Amino acid sequence: MSDLLGELFSFEGLGELLAVPFVQAALLACAVLGLIAGVLAPLIVSRGMSFAVHGTAELSFTGGAAALLAGIGVQYGAVAGAIVASVVFGVLGLRQRERDAVIGVVLAFGLGLGVLLLSLYDGRASNKFGLLYGSPVAVDTADVTVLGVVTVLVAATLAVLYRPLLFASTDPDVALARGVPVRALSIVFAVLVGLTTALVVPIVGAILVLTVMITPGAAAARVTANPLLATVLAVAFAETALLGGIVLSLAPGQPVSGYVALIAFLIYVACRAIGSRRRRPVAA
Repeated sequence: MSDLLGELFSFEGLGELLAVPFVQAALLACAVLGLIAGVLAPLIVSRGMSFAVHGTAELSFTGGAAALLAGIGVQYGAVAGAIVASVVFGVLGLRQRERDAVIGVVLAFGLGLGVLLLSLYDGRASNKFGLLYGSPVAVDTADVTVLGVVTVLVAATLAVLYRPLLFASTDPDVALARGVPVRALSIVFAVLVGLTTALVVPIVGAILVLTVMITPGAAAARVTANPLLATVLAVAFAETALLGGIVLSLAPGQPVSGYVALIAFLIYVACRAIGSRRRRPVAA
């Protein structure tokens, strides 16, 4: 690991790489994505939707594979697949006892269909593997446009519904008794998660979506119970993992997803250690 870091920071052309337009576009896309994913992550963790995010990623992968085969923008197919998955999960999987079964069925179907569609694609292999492992440096103008539109939509919805969403996430029974539309909010939140997941897939790949959508929220939950502070920390963790992963991957030219996952995991381990230390009883 030390040799790898030494190779990176001794690489004289790193500054030149950071000045390349497509690298800058990737950094901008990841910065925006880290903001939205970080805001959603604590809510996802508190609502117990980690498995749902994984299932949504598989349907987003399927939609991207279908778009790749049809010769249209992968990002459009990924968004369409994620929306379908989120609606299915929101409508059919609202009951806790049904949720895992519904997600498991849809996840298996999406993954199998996506693999089949990729096998029918005769184009570049990098396009195929990009859906699985991510390729942030392949972000183009169309991707940034879709990212911007979806980000504005998600941010605007969260600005209006954040308080009732937080209430419904932390104590759904009391929220329902107080007249909060828990069912409708569950569907809306599932769609927001689906849209954000669709943006994550082309960058870090369907396999490591949980790294961005779950780990920052899980790490923040280990060190604070304050919702606002947890959100701020989750955003900081997501930004660190995404932007740091890109920078670390530039010099050695390795897939960025591994670096993003490594940074996020180290953050989680550190937060878990801090949380355990705080909860340790003080000897009299």
